[in-house]
Amino acid sequence: MPGILLGDVFPNFEAETTIGKIKFHDFLGNSWGILFSHPRDFTPVCTTELACAAKISNEFKKRNVKMVALSIDSVADHLAWSKDVMAFNSDGADSPLPFPIIADDKRELSVQLGMLDPDELDKDGIPLTARCVFVIGPDKKMKLSILYPATTGRNFDELLRAIDSLQLTALKKVATPVDWKPGEKCMVIPSLSDAEAAELFPNGVTTKELPSGKKYLRYTQP
Repeated sequence: MPGILLGDVFPNFEAETTIGKIKFHDFLGNSWGILFSHPRDFTPVCTTELACAAKISNEFKKRNVKMVALSIDSVADHLAWSKDVMAFNSDGADSPLPFPIIADDKRELSVQLGMLDPDELDKDGIPLTARCVFVIGPDKKMKLSILYPATTGRNFDELLRAIDSLQLTALKKVATPVDWKPGEKCMVIPSLSDAEAAELFPNGVTTKELPSGKKYLRYTQP
């Protein structure tokens, strides 16, 4: 099945959405982007996910990340479903969803991006989209990809944490360790020598002593 790999330029597709036709690279401009797909409109898990995304959309905006969802239903269905989503948040059905939804009713984009789930079929036996997440950088290259099955809803706090890591490590020669959160210490990347690290990180570098004697666990506050 076609798909896209980390580091690939994300396709500059054209699509009908709830805000009209978009060309993806023009839609992103110089921003980061997140595209998240959903198996179907008017389904329970998808509704909770879109409601969460809408509720924390300002967190993505603060990080200069443009949001766009995708489902295999029509624009008309998306617009009707959006009212349910906003009502779920108690924002009122007339409150607009703060990001567009792509109408991929012919599944062309889902096939191109490798987003179909062979285990989840509609009433006609045709595969639905899985819960994909793609994060795209300002250079239009894919920086992160996560694939969830239809039965498992996503954790949007983790998506924000991952974006914080991606944006930090795009600027600094560091890597973020397990469960890292913004403001915590990071790891110096192995390709930097101690001299280079000392020059790059004026706040200092600490090294954890290990039984192997190898000095690879180097921490810094970037």
